Amino acid sequence: MQVAIVKYNAGNIYSVVNALRRLGIEPTLTDDAELLKKADKVLFPGQGHAGEAMDYLRAHKLDEVIRDLKQPVFGICVGQQLLCKHSEEGDTECIGIFDADVKRFQPQRHEEKVPCMGWNLLEVRDYQINPILKGLGENPYVYFVHSYYVPVCAETIATADYILPYSASMHKDNFYTCQFHPEKSGKVGERILKNFLDL
Repeated sequence: MQVAIVKYNAGNIYSVVNALRRLGIEPTLTDDAELLKKADKVLFPGQGHAGEAMDYLRAHKLDEVIRDLKQPVFGICVGQQLLCKHSEEGDTECIGIFDADVKRFQPQRHEEKVPCMGWNLLEVRDYQINPILKGLGENPYVYFVHSYYVPVCAETIATADYILPYSASMHKDNFYTCQFHPEKSGKVGERILKNFLDL
């Protein structure tokens, strides 16, 4: 199986590479459009500023490439946000797979810190069993680091709650996402990555 990871100016990509290697996959880290199109699975991870990330993607026409991919695509953290329509971070127009606007957390109480950082409960929506979230067990906890979130919407398949409920995982057509870091989320995250590879 050929697995490609979108290479752009975002952090945390190598932890995803290492997580895939632990599952026996040697991914290709690339910004080459043809390699991305030919891959069986594409991961779109990252940490960083949405505006700077989109500038890089547009300069290399990767926004168009990603939008047109037909194989399973997995957006992680900023990758989830960039697959939405717009982000408040830098007033950024994004790729637009999901008809949702990315918002910044607005703390309501002193103890609510931004960025949201740490382990949180993943609440899978019972009425929409999704193959990427199967077999996680009861009360799965996953690891988050983010200042921006996607509101709950029609494509939300799992939520988390920090200041307010928000989209922890989404799905539309061949696009799957998570706001958390599966590569840093222990056995639960490993199972999610394996579920994606098994699609």
